[in-house]
Amino acid sequence: MKEIGEKLKQVREEQGVSIQEAAEDLNIRVSQIENIEAGNLKVFKDVFYLKCFIRDYAKYLGLDEEKIMDEFNEFFFEETSKIPIAEIEKASKEKQKEQKQEKKVVSPYTMEEKQSSKIIPVIVTLIILLLIFLIGYIVVAEYISPKNNDDNNITYLEN
Repeated sequence: MKEIGEKLKQVREEQGVSIQEAAEDLNIRVSQIENIEAGNLKVFKDVFYLKCFIRDYAKYLGLDEEKIMDEFNEFFFEETSKIPIAEIEKASKEKQKEQKQEKKVVSPYTMEEKQSSKIIPVIVTLIILLLIFLIGYIVVAEYISPKNNDDNNITYLEN
């Protein structure tokens, strides 16, 4: 990483650009440029952002950013492949513990679906069928039963 940082610093100085000017143009902090040029990876919490800073800085200086990124990726691969497996497992376990301790934020899109009870739809269906049956029974009973009106109550008088 130092070689990449030194190359970026050399090109910047050859072009007569100050660190403050580059930082202002790239909208990053002066300390970030200084750390990139010094090869200090440990001050960057996220490699993704570091890669973006290096790519933008190389492009700003007119360098071939793909070539610089290839060099960075090779360096980063060599560095990460030297980490003992025990350390990786330990870090993974610690991260899992932290994730369990953190409260989960649940939204309608990320919420886990609960298994709903099938009893409620069955009860609702039975109630609806019962209501339909009762309404039908009342309608049919009204239609079939004799009406209590004067036409049906004819009485015959005998003379």
